[in-house]
Order: sequence, then structure tokens, then C-alpha cells
Amino acid sequence: MTQALPDPPESVLPGPLLIVEDEALTQRRLCAILTGLGYQAEAMQFAGNLAEARSLLAEQPFAMVLADVGLPDGNGIDLIRELSRRDPALPILVISAWSTEQIIVTALQAGATGYLLKERDDIEIALSIRSALRGGAPIDPFVARRILDLAGAGQAARTGGGAPAAPLASSLSPREIEILGLVGKGLTNREISEVLSLSRLTVECHIKNIYKKLAVNSRTQAVFEARTHGWLP
Repeated sequence: MTQALPDPPESVLPGPLLIVEDEALTQRRLCAILTGLGYQAEAMQFAGNLAEARSLLAEQPFAMVLADVGLPDGNGIDLIRELSRRDPALPILVISAWSTEQIIVTALQAGATGYLLKERDDIEIALSIRSALRGGAPIDPFVARRILDLAGAGQAARTGGGAPAAPLASSLSPREIEILGLVGKGLTNREISEVLSLSRLTVECHIKNIYKKLAVNSRTQAVFEARTHGWLP
């Protein structure tokens, strides 16, 4: 009588992960959150500064990077920019206490996949990490609001306080906006096709059209533009 093999795990967590954070307490917190998601200790590498991060990156590739922007030996945004140039598809999630508009926008423009504030509870951070691993672009609600406020102020300055300019997304179809919302939630093209009962090819065509209309070349940038202009929460 043959013995039944155990069921395989539903999914394999992508790894290893690099956590660039100088505060020991936050390192322990992120370690606990990632352990709760199913990561083993050997799948997590920690760097307390830019020099350590670059040394680890020279030794091996990483599936995802969690980074603070304020580090003892420099600005974490410089590291984000380097990583994004090397691998535009690499998920880079900022987890920081910095919440000024300039820092937030610069980090996202440099290539960060998402931006969270350390004040969020562990569950919120865990969900955001999971979303980034699935291709999403998680943005802290407070961060999103600051970006929207900044965009609104810029638009008012350009229009002299008169009638608002025509929104960039006016050419997006309702279906494209719907798909963009699912992209922002971290769904893959296959998952979007299942949710909307569309073929995967149709979904891919819609996403390519969205990129063209918004003048972007990645899912993260598309979601960022949508949130900046208030089309997505």
C-alpha cells in the first residue's frame, strides 16, 4: 500500500529578501512580520546602512527589497534608483517615518514600488508586503492623501485657480479604469482575467493601452499616476 504524499504548499514565497533598516527595533519588527508571512530566517538579509546593502547586493540577487529612506551613511532613495536601473521589475517597498511630499514623490519616481509609514500596524504592513510581492503598488493612505494634495495644488497653480484642466484619464475607458484598480490591488494579469471573465490577452492589451495613454512603462507608474490624479483610492 503506497503512502499518500503530503499536499504541496499553495505557493512558494519569493526570496531571499533584503531589508535595509538601521533601527534594531524596526529590524526585529519586520523580521516578525515576514516570519508571520511564512519566511524563514535564512531567507531574510538585513543591512543597517547603504554600504552593507550594496555589499549584500553584490553577493546575490534578491526577490524584494524593503528599505528606509533615512540611513546613517546616505539617502536610501539613491539605493532605490540604483536598484530600479539594474532591475525595473524588482519590488522595492519603502517603509519609513518620513512623510514629506518631496521625499515621497522622489522615492516613487526613483523606482519604489510602494511607500508605507512605520506608524502603521503589523497587519497593514504585512498586507502591503504581500501585495508588493504579487505585483501591486501599495501606498499608505496618508501618503496617498499628501500626493493628492500636492497634485491639486499644482493643478490650481497651472490653471490660475479657475476651472480645472481636463484630466489626463479622460481618454481611459471604464474597463481600463476597472483593470487599473485591480492592478493597484496586486492582481496579476491572469487573476484579472479570471475576475473580469476576460481572456488574458485582452487584459494585456488593455494594460498596454493604459501605459500608452498615461505615458508610463510599468504597473507601478500607472498606479502612481492614477492615485496622484485621484482615480484610484
